[in-house]
Amino acid sequence: MNFISRTSALIKQRGQGMTEYIIIVALIAIAAIGVYSFFGQTVRQQTAGMAQELSGKKATNEIKGAQDAAKEASTDATKKKGMGDYENTVSK
Repeated sequence: MNFISRTSALIKQRGQGMTEYIIIVALIAIAAIGVYSFFGQTVRQQTAGMAQELSGKKATNEIKGAQDAAKEASTDATKKKGMGDYENTVSK
């Protein structure tokens, strides 16, 4: 009987550790989604510009697009927002 209760306690402890791990991973994923949605256009434009430059072509349009997206993100960051504004930011 003592062996069964020890085994049961170990299983519960492992389950608790796994649950904590899943919660941490979920929070990191939510933060990453938020950062990507905020800076996504800038990152895509910069990546496209680097690909153009690596292929030997000029990346003037991509660089300008990245600068415009960064400027828009900077302007958007200064605005006050609440939970009521969430719907407007998702549709962008």
